[in-house]
Amino acid sequence: MLQEKATAEIAPTRLPPPTLSAIVLTMFADFTATDRWTKKQVHCVYQAMIVAIATRHADAVDIKFLVDGRKVWVALPHPAWVEYKKRTGKAITDSLAQEIAGHYLKAALEAGEGLGREMYSLTIEETLAHLDAAVAEMQAQPA
Repeated sequence: MLQEKATAEIAPTRLPPPTLSAIVLTMFADFTATDRWTKKQVHCVYQAMIVAIATRHADAVDIKFLVDGRKVWVALPHPAWVEYKKRTGKAITDSLAQEIAGHYLKAALEAGEGLGREMYSLTIEETLAHLDAAVAEMQAQPA
Protein backbone atom coordinates (compact mmCIF):
# COMPACT_ATOMS: atom_id res chain seq x y z
CA MET A 1 0.00 0.00 0.00
CA LEU A 2 2.83 2.37 0.87
CA GLN A 3 4.56 1.64 -2.44
CA GLU A 4 1.32 2.27 -4.39
CA LYS A 5 0.91 5.65 -2.68
CA ALA A 6 4.54 6.63 -3.38
CA THR A 7 4.20 5.61 -7.03
CA ALA A 8 0.93 7.53 -7.41
CA GLU A 9 2.50 10.71 -6.04
CA ILE A 10 5.31 10.68 -8.62
CA ALA A 11 3.81 11.98 -11.83
CA PRO A 12 5.73 11.23 -14.99
CA THR A 13 7.65 14.20 -16.28
CA ARG A 14 7.06 15.00 -19.92
CA LEU A 15 9.96 16.53 -21.75
CA PRO A 16 9.32 18.84 -24.67
CA PRO A 17 9.92 17.28 -28.07
CA PRO A 18 13.50 17.69 -29.27
CA THR A 19 14.18 20.52 -31.62
CA LEU A 20 16.79 20.47 -34.32
CA SER A 21 19.38 23.12 -33.66
CA ALA A 22 21.77 22.19 -36.43
CA ILE A 23 21.73 20.63 -39.85
CA VAL A 24 23.06 17.10 -39.92
CA LEU A 25 25.87 17.16 -42.44
CA THR A 26 26.97 14.06 -44.28
CA MET A 27 28.64 15.00 -47.57
CA PHE A 28 32.06 13.88 -46.42
CA ALA A 29 31.27 10.85 -44.27
CA ASP A 30 31.62 8.44 -47.20
CA PHE A 31 33.07 9.76 -50.45
CA THR A 32 35.49 9.07 -53.27
CA ALA A 33 38.40 11.14 -54.47
CA THR A 34 40.71 10.79 -57.43
CA ASP A 35 44.42 10.92 -56.66
CA ARG A 36 45.99 13.56 -58.88
CA TRP A 37 49.08 11.57 -59.80
CA THR A 38 47.85 7.99 -60.08
CA LYS A 39 44.33 8.88 -61.28
CA LYS A 40 43.21 6.12 -58.91
CA GLN A 41 39.79 6.46 -57.29
CA VAL A 42 40.05 6.06 -53.54
CA HIS A 43 37.15 5.39 -51.19
CA CYS A 44 37.19 7.47 -48.01
CA VAL A 45 35.02 6.66 -45.00
CA TYR A 46 34.81 8.61 -41.74
CA GLN A 47 35.58 6.37 -38.78
CA ALA A 48 36.27 8.30 -35.57
CA MET A 49 36.88 11.61 -33.83
CA ILE A 50 39.29 11.87 -30.91
CA VAL A 51 40.38 14.84 -28.84
CA ALA A 52 44.12 14.76 -29.43
CA ILE A 53 45.01 16.24 -26.03
CA ALA A 54 44.48 12.77 -24.57
CA THR A 55 46.13 10.77 -27.36
CA ARG A 56 48.96 12.93 -28.69
CA HIS A 57 49.13 15.76 -26.15
CA ALA A 58 48.21 18.09 -29.01
CA ASP A 59 45.82 21.00 -29.01
CA ALA A 60 43.67 19.46 -31.76
CA VAL A 61 40.80 17.20 -32.67
CA ASP A 62 41.93 14.20 -34.71
CA ILE A 63 39.44 12.89 -37.23
CA LYS A 64 40.10 9.43 -38.61
CA PHE A 65 39.15 8.23 -42.07
CA LEU A 66 39.79 4.96 -43.82
CA VAL A 67 41.19 5.67 -47.28
CA ASP A 68 40.85 2.43 -49.22
CA GLY A 69 41.07 0.69 -45.84
CA ARG A 70 44.19 2.58 -44.68
CA LYS A 71 44.02 4.85 -41.60
CA VAL A 72 44.40 8.55 -42.31
CA TRP A 73 44.05 11.28 -39.67
CA VAL A 74 43.16 14.94 -40.17
CA ALA A 75 44.07 17.14 -37.19
CA LEU A 76 41.99 20.29 -36.70
CA PRO A 77 43.45 22.78 -34.19
CA HIS A 78 41.33 23.59 -31.12
CA PRO A 79 41.93 27.35 -31.52
CA ALA A 80 39.89 27.16 -34.75
CA TRP A 81 36.79 26.51 -32.60
CA VAL A 82 37.50 29.66 -30.58
CA GLU A 83 38.23 31.75 -33.68
CA TYR A 84 35.08 30.58 -35.46
CA LYS A 85 32.97 31.37 -32.37
CA LYS A 86 34.58 34.81 -32.15
CA ARG A 87 33.93 35.55 -35.85
CA THR A 88 30.41 34.14 -36.17
CA GLY A 89 28.97 33.51 -32.72
CA LYS A 90 28.39 29.89 -33.79
CA ALA A 91 30.03 26.68 -32.64
CA ILE A 92 31.77 24.05 -34.74
CA THR A 93 29.80 20.89 -34.05
CA ASP A 94 31.21 17.38 -34.23
CA SER A 95 29.41 16.75 -37.52
CA LEU A 96 30.74 20.01 -38.95
CA ALA A 97 34.28 19.11 -37.86
CA GLN A 98 33.88 15.80 -39.69
CA GLU A 99 32.79 17.69 -42.81
CA ILE A 100 35.74 20.09 -42.57
CA ALA A 101 38.20 17.20 -42.29
CA GLY A 102 36.54 15.27 -45.12
CA HIS A 103 36.52 18.32 -47.37
CA TYR A 104 40.19 18.90 -46.65
CA LEU A 105 41.09 15.23 -47.22
CA LYS A 106 39.31 15.11 -50.56
CA ALA A 107 41.00 18.34 -51.68
CA ALA A 108 44.42 17.09 -50.52
CA LEU A 109 44.10 13.79 -52.36
CA GLU A 110 42.87 15.48 -55.53
CA ALA A 111 45.74 18.00 -55.33
CA GLY A 112 48.26 15.17 -55.17
CA GLU A 113 49.29 15.65 -51.55
CA GLY A 114 49.96 11.99 -51.18
CA LEU A 115 48.14 8.74 -50.72
CA GLY A 116 50.98 7.62 -48.44
CA ARG A 117 50.44 10.16 -45.65
CA GLU A 118 48.96 9.03 -42.37
CA MET A 119 48.45 12.46 -40.76
CA TYR A 120 47.45 15.86 -42.07
CA SER A 121 47.58 18.84 -39.69
CA LEU A 122 45.67 21.98 -40.58
CA THR A 123 46.25 25.55 -39.44
CA ILE A 124 43.44 27.66 -38.00
CA GLU A 125 43.00 29.51 -41.30
CA GLU A 126 43.01 26.27 -43.34
CA THR A 127 40.38 24.83 -41.00
CA LEU A 128 38.13 27.86 -41.37
CA ALA A 129 38.64 27.98 -45.14
CA HIS A 130 37.61 24.32 -45.46
CA LEU A 131 34.67 24.96 -43.14
CA ASP A 132 33.46 27.75 -45.44
CA ALA A 133 34.02 25.64 -48.55
CA ALA A 134 32.25 22.57 -47.13
CA VAL A 135 29.26 24.63 -46.00
CA ALA A 136 29.06 26.34 -49.41
CA GLU A 137 29.10 22.96 -51.19
CA MET A 138 26.40 21.59 -48.90
CA GLN A 139 24.22 24.67 -49.42
CA ALA A 140 24.62 24.30 -53.19
CA GLN A 141 23.21 20.75 -53.05
CA PRO A 142 19.57 20.43 -54.09
CA ALA A 143 17.24 19.83 -51.14
